[in-house]
Amino acid sequence: MEIQFYKYQGAGNDFILVDNRSQTFPSGNHEGIKKLCDRRFGIGGDGFMLLQNREGYDFEMVYYNADGRPGTMCGNGGRCIVSFARFLNIAETETNFLAVDGPHYAKISESGEWIDLQMIDVDSIAKDDTSWVLNTGSPHYVRQTADLATYDVYNQGKAIRNNDTYRAEGINVNFVEDMGSHLFVRTFERGVEDETYACGTGVTAVALAMAAHKGQNGAIETPVKVLGGDLTIRFDYDGNRFSNIFLCGPAKQVFRGTVQI
Repeated sequence: MEIQFYKYQGAGNDFILVDNRSQTFPSGNHEGIKKLCDRRFGIGGDGFMLLQNREGYDFEMVYYNADGRPGTMCGNGGRCIVSFARFLNIAETETNFLAVDGPHYAKISESGEWIDLQMIDVDSIAKDDTSWVLNTGSPHYVRQTADLATYDVYNQGKAIRNNDTYRAEGINVNFVEDMGSHLFVRTFERGVEDETYACGTGVTAVALAMAAHKGQNGAIETPVKVLGGDLTIRFDYDGNRFSNIFLCGPAKQVFRGTVQI
């Protein structure tokens, strides 16, 4: 079977997207999705997404990790699929869509390559020793780290993701260094089982955790730098609950083609 695919990237986090409104893609083929995401034997990507029809919404986002298994919410992927929806003339300047963690709203720039994606509200944040644990659509662990540019993110992140507490369900592990004018973040992602150039739900989790750590309140805007570029997190925080959370950043189509599956 031959399918048309589109390759997108959001701050270096890259994805394979397929327009599945006709329901022709064999989505249960997890090994096939894993092979498509393989950078040597497939197209290559940090994740795979299907854009599908869903009553009451402009579309539905169905996300798979690079290991071929269904994933939780992906923020950079969410921005990319919104840009894809604009490319398909499903959306123009804004859109409402359904993802695995519920409904999402997004605003789209005139070029279609900058997306402000609303994330789910966050009602709780926990501590694990000196680190933070919270869910921004996906589960995240956040640890402050010095000299992050030279830090061993792969081995340290892998060790935390596979420790006794998190091994069964897995967790995304974020390391952050406060640079004053911005946060610098690097992430080890479960499902990819490696460091990625960016993690949208991860930088969101980091921005929220650091606001709580600093005792910030009110309307907050946090610039974040990742290996793949720059992102901005905007949100409201009343000291207990995070709301009106927006993950803002680029989403660009890189190339398109056909592939046999």
